[in-house]
Amino acid sequence: MTMKLRARALLLAGSAGLAAFAAPAVAQDAAADTAATASEAADSGEIVVTARRREERLIDVPVAVTAFDQADLQRVQAVDLSGLQAAAPNLNLVQGRGSAASANIFIRGLGQPDALQTFDPAVGIYVDGVYLSRIQGALLGLFDVERIEVLRGPQGTLYGKNTTGGAISIVSRKPDLATLKAAGSALYGSYDQIVLNGYLSAPLVTDKVALSLAGQYDKRDGLVTDPRTGRKYNDRDSLTLRGILRVQPTERLEILASGDYNRQRNALTLGYPTAPLLRTNFTLGAQTLVPAQPYGRYDYKASTSFTGDEGQKLDHWGVNLTANYELTDAITLTSITAWRKLEPDLFIDIDASQAELGDVFVGIDQRQFSQELQLKWDADRFSGVFGLFYLNETIASHQEAYADDLFAFGALPLTFLRTIDDRQNTKSYAAFGQATYDFTDSLSLTAGLRYTKEKRTYDRITTTASTLAALNGLTFRFPGNLPAPLNLDNDVSFDAWTPSVTLSYKPSADSQIYASASRGFKAGGFNGRANSLADLTLVVNGTSQLVTSFAPETVWTYETGAKASFADGKVYLAANVFYSDFKNFQARVGGGGVGTFPVLNAGKMSIWGAEVEAVVKPTKAWTVRSSLGYLDAQYEEFNDGRRAPAFSCNPTGTRITCEPAFAPPLTVNLASDYRIDIGDAGSITFGGDARFVDKHFLSVDNRPGLVEDGYWLVNAFLRYDDAARKWYVQGGVKNLTKTLYKTDGQEFSSVGNIQTVYFGDPRTWNVMVGFAF
Repeated sequence: MTMKLRARALLLAGSAGLAAFAAPAVAQDAAADTAATASEAADSGEIVVTARRREERLIDVPVAVTAFDQADLQRVQAVDLSGLQAAAPNLNLVQGRGSAASANIFIRGLGQPDALQTFDPAVGIYVDGVYLSRIQGALLGLFDVERIEVLRGPQGTLYGKNTTGGAISIVSRKPDLATLKAAGSALYGSYDQIVLNGYLSAPLVTDKVALSLAGQYDKRDGLVTDPRTGRKYNDRDSLTLRGILRVQPTERLEILASGDYNRQRNALTLGYPTAPLLRTNFTLGAQTLVPAQPYGRYDYKASTSFTGDEGQKLDHWGVNLTANYELTDAITLTSITAWRKLEPDLFIDIDASQAELGDVFVGIDQRQFSQELQLKWDADRFSGVFGLFYLNETIASHQEAYADDLFAFGALPLTFLRTIDDRQNTKSYAAFGQATYDFTDSLSLTAGLRYTKEKRTYDRITTTASTLAALNGLTFRFPGNLPAPLNLDNDVSFDAWTPSVTLSYKPSADSQIYASASRGFKAGGFNGRANSLADLTLVVNGTSQLVTSFAPETVWTYETGAKASFADGKVYLAANVFYSDFKNFQARVGGGGVGTFPVLNAGKMSIWGAEVEAVVKPTKAWTVRSSLGYLDAQYEEFNDGRRAPAFSCNPTGTRITCEPAFAPPLTVNLASDYRIDIGDAGSITFGGDARFVDKHFLSVDNRPGLVEDGYWLVNAFLRYDDAARKWYVQGGVKNLTKTLYKTDGQEFSSVGNIQTVYFGDPRTWNVMVGFAF
């Protein structure tokens, strides 16, 4: 039996074992021992989630979901979303794409294959029900969070935007209508990091109107030094503010108006080259400019050709108006109206060296308006939600690519500049519904259906300037430079029906077994890196064809799982196994020629996996948490779409040599904390966690240098709370064992053989003082 088959058998046995844990509870009277209400659960300190758009205990939700509350976030020392890396099964969440503000998120091996706006994320991010369209600006600070819910698998019959991989839902703390509340903390740590958090909630009219204000300031010196200049890079410099006004004029009507703003001013984010960087000499052939790993084994040293104050700026803000109106005791109408604006101005040294090969400026102006209506009902045996969703997003960018070292003619160096201006508008319309019918107190059927229609319009113009006449003044317009009738076609529409069905059985109030099937959909679009017809010319069925857009990606996911809590709540277990079958998965592959960037629907992909989570409380003072995620991800079909690829996943046309990127076969998280009561003096808590991320590739076509071989991260903390739990002091260490690990990669091999990796933080320490009342 192979290792993979052994792993499958083991994990299947584990899931079956969990179901067996739940089964003995049938002996109890399940009808009489009904579940506690969500409010009772909240009062007891149990996590309540809204994964199905209504408040439920975590154990009552027949969905693969992991929830983190504010205490969890402090335990893992999370300042922003990247602090949750590997904290949930099959979650890969890191800072990505050479930007301090961008989030590279993969769930169950699914994410966004390219940072450009012409690709939609496979994982949706929501803040108080509002969908964030872009990964830029999505590495959110966690300063006024009530909880974070990580949902795994296709989403669409409940959440605003259809996604194939999952969703991360961030829920802010509501202002309290009756009580003044305040909290704050100050952190100082390695590299002169300073993090200041503040939160204030005050009733303006008791039981009617309340206002909360929150803010976070996060600044840290750079981790990376350029040995040539001594300059520091990979720093942090972020300011975030949020205000929420809560108005409840009657018992049945609640209105929440919120506004938020994030400002970031960072130096460059540098990676490290893993392959020799090459110049194309038109008379001498390829010439090596910079060797792979120019400073040897990575030690937070890297160079850049940028010489001034080029850095990364981002301004991101939005407003949101949410109204909840109880039409009757059983029916609630919710409206979520939001407008957001995102303006990053990013200098990125993609080649991460003193050579000017992949040095770019990307300025983005993104605006989005969204409107969602939900009609929710909760009768004795029939509950659910029906909704309408609308999104109108316009995103324009101005890009400049500086490559004076990319070309030469004999001993004569050549300058090269490419400028790009593009604009995309997306309109997304959807109607969705999901309903649950309880046949008995134990047996329920949930069914959902969504219809999505999206229209996308795209325009692009690229121009070049060079001291070589043959490269100077080249202009490519999309769609203008395409042959008729494609030269007038710059819009495309997609639609899809995406159903879901779940059968769940509760042997007791604190156990559940479920099985589900759901379909996910991710819209297609245009190649946002097309600079010539070569980028749009692909081999289809053995014939070269002009392919101006890529098709939607779809997936069917089948899942079965179980959850159980027993031993008077001292043990919680959850496990599931799933299988996902993809069609037309979207990929950007390395070009076969200089400067080409094909984007295609590569074919078919399958992902089989399992997930296990456990929380055990051996004593009142001691808690142990663990989770495990397993993935067996395979390309079933991979069509590179190139005539003569220099590097291919399918070199013979019959055998696939690559594995899906960002899909580590195993992720493990082990955490424990122990509290020592010291009477009137308060309490001391010490704890830590260890996270394992298995070997995985950082590029679609598995470049040898763009691979992480697997790593362990170990974090630890020590905390003092006063007896009244009004103030605390916490000290922590992250990456205790100084693990050197890769988090992301950039593959632009058709431009000077660029293959760059980014690394996680070295060992850091911090001390935090905080209060809450």
